[in-house]
Amino acid sequence: MTTSTLDRIARAAGVRVIAALAARYRNLDIAEEAFAEACARAVKAWPERGEPADPVAWLYRTADRFVLDTIRRERTRERLKLEAPVCPPTAEDVMVEDEELIPDERLKLIFVCCHPALASEARVALTLRLVCGLSTAEIAQAFLVSEPTMAQRLVRAKRKIADAGVPFEIPGRDAWQERLDSVLTTLEVAYGSAHADAAGAGSHAGYAVEILDLTRVLTELLPEEPEGLALAALVRYAEARRPARLDELGAMVPVSEQEPSLWRRPLIEAAEYYLQRAAELHPSGPRSLQAAIHSAWCGRRSIADPPPWATVLKLYDALLNVRDDAIVRLNRAVAVAEVVSPRAALDEVEGLDRSSLASFAPYHAVRADLLARVGHVADARAAYDAVLALSPPPAERLWLERKRAALMK
Repeated sequence: MTTSTLDRIARAAGVRVIAALAARYRNLDIAEEAFAEACARAVKAWPERGEPADPVAWLYRTADRFVLDTIRRERTRERLKLEAPVCPPTAEDVMVEDEELIPDERLKLIFVCCHPALASEARVALTLRLVCGLSTAEIAQAFLVSEPTMAQRLVRAKRKIADAGVPFEIPGRDAWQERLDSVLTTLEVAYGSAHADAAGAGSHAGYAVEILDLTRVLTELLPEEPEGLALAALVRYAEARRPARLDELGAMVPVSEQEPSLWRRPLIEAAEYYLQRAAELHPSGPRSLQAAIHSAWCGRRSIADPPPWATVLKLYDALLNVRDDAIVRLNRAVAVAEVVSPRAALDEVEGLDRSSLASFAPYHAVRADLLARVGHVADARAAYDAVLALSPPPAERLWLERKRAALMK
């Protein structure tokens, strides 16, 4: 048994095991801790004794024993509100008892975690941590807050679930709507973590394919929800461009410089189908507008076709009316530089809250490019140094180093 084998099993089974433990003991911290301990024990036991016939059941039983031992040792049975059933449930008992309601296990748990008792941002953060395995630092970056701030939010969210006795159960269809935006945001951020590495070699790269499937399932469950349809379109446009995201040396290629003939046309056609359905229902929704921006780029057939900067800027102007945040404004500034001028774009970027963007690599990269284009070479070099200090993925680093080196010429 190799470590990669255990990693694969843990990734596939972790959602079910943690969900089963959390449902039984009403405590997310101990569920996560127990599963981690079970994996650690598997690393030692499986090479010596061989891989068990049912690895998922082995991990669940080991984790469950760890929880019970912890309860006995710390005498916290009453505080944890233990509700032990007559027969211990398997991981599958919890997550597939209503297979027809939400057929995908990960999507089930996302709906479970996005409980309305928690603030919207806390729901998403907790789900990203528990279900998607993002680190506290990665979640903090997605929300443009510090890591200690996000850690506190996660602790408070878990405490509220425990103190309020929030039921860790699959919601009925009538409860989906109040959780939907948080579910979509979770999928959006999780996909962003997979898409951030142009080479597709990051620790969360596997989410790209998973979220293609999850968004498909979601559109089948809720075929009249425009934002769900739009998100399905958005991730397909982005995945369609993946074959053109690296050059021959392994450096990232910005979308405006990608060769459209390399894009996957079947995925673009699927995205167009979802976007058309979303636009018919609600064309001015934030995700519909984001998907429309991707559509504008994917309309190119050749690198000789002019980039659709004017269309992209108009769509970002519309997006600001429904989602006005620093990331939207930063992306809009890139279009402003092409349609209006680099100076106008730089003025907008300099007006953003620099403290909240200090650890956001795209901010420094955009700012560096704009500074270079208006002739502030020393400041541009410092901005490139700032983004390189944030340890970007290899493909992005190579592209940034190339841009910085060009300033010396």
